[in-house]
Amino acid sequence: MNSTSPLRLIFMGTPEFAVPTLETLLTWPGCEVVAVVTAPDKPAGRGRQLAESAVKQAATRHNLPVLQPTNLKSPEFQAELRSYEADLQVVVAFRMLPEAVWNMPRLGSINIHASLLPQYRGAAPINWALIHGETQTGVTSFFLQHEIDTGDLILQDMVPISEDDDFGTLYEKLKASGAALALRTVQAIAAGNVPTTPQTATESLRSAPKIQKETGRLDFTQSAPALANLVRGLSPIPTAFTQLPDGRTLKVFRAQAMADDADSGPGAIAPPGTWLTDGRTYLRVQTGAGLLDLLDVQLEGKKRLPVSDFLRGFNASTLTPPTT
Repeated sequence: MNSTSPLRLIFMGTPEFAVPTLETLLTWPGCEVVAVVTAPDKPAGRGRQLAESAVKQAATRHNLPVLQPTNLKSPEFQAELRSYEADLQVVVAFRMLPEAVWNMPRLGSINIHASLLPQYRGAAPINWALIHGETQTGVTSFFLQHEIDTGDLILQDMVPISEDDDFGTLYEKLKASGAALALRTVQAIAAGNVPTTPQTATESLRSAPKIQKETGRLDFTQSAPALANLVRGLSPIPTAFTQLPDGRTLKVFRAQAMADDADSGPGAIAPPGTWLTDGRTYLRVQTGAGLLDLLDVQLEGKKRLPVSDFLRGFNASTLTPPTT
């Protein structure tokens, strides 16, 4: 690259996770973000008024041209995209691109993914790393190609996962790490010395499919540690949940695994799904192995509360199902 000619970038992204990457790239004089591509405005809130994506809001603050295609294969959109004559496209938390789009710039398109690829390919890598109880994850930059999340690796940064991390806290860590990694990657590409490594599936790979509503349903036949990790991986959104014996839904934001009562004799441990409480300080559920101690919950139609506050206004007798 000519040192007087900055790299022309198209940035593609939608959620708040992508905003620090966009704003970090804007601080480097070696590149020029010539346009931003993001999702169309969508109805949101009780009034169902159209809401702009976090990336569009950031682009508007910086007076950047914004493209919001409904169809990435549209000839009109692709012609408009081509008119910006970008050298490179940087993609963070956006839709799957058709080849005509990702292969358009002369230097291709790179993606920032919130895992250490090839582990956790897919839409929800942060959630699934926590659900599976990982102690580390990271961010990866790679070149886009036909199959999702399979292109040649460029750079990776490892991020440790603490015992206290949930989806919300780990999201913030990876958001910052991804922005820093994106800048280093673009700088390497601009300098013409970008390292690339083909992805190889030499180990058992875990995928990261989109989180569905039923993913969050607590199955108390599983072990308490597995359920505590599920709660972490879905907190604060979309949240793990269960049904109380009276049928009401209880969301669970924080929980910890506990061993079964060591004083219980043979056959004394309750069946999985049995609720245990003193009505004042603790609310626990017997699982297939151990107790799940609920710490932070929300009853449908109510506020999120620490469990001791929740129990003050809760009739604990409803946790015992009626006999038939």
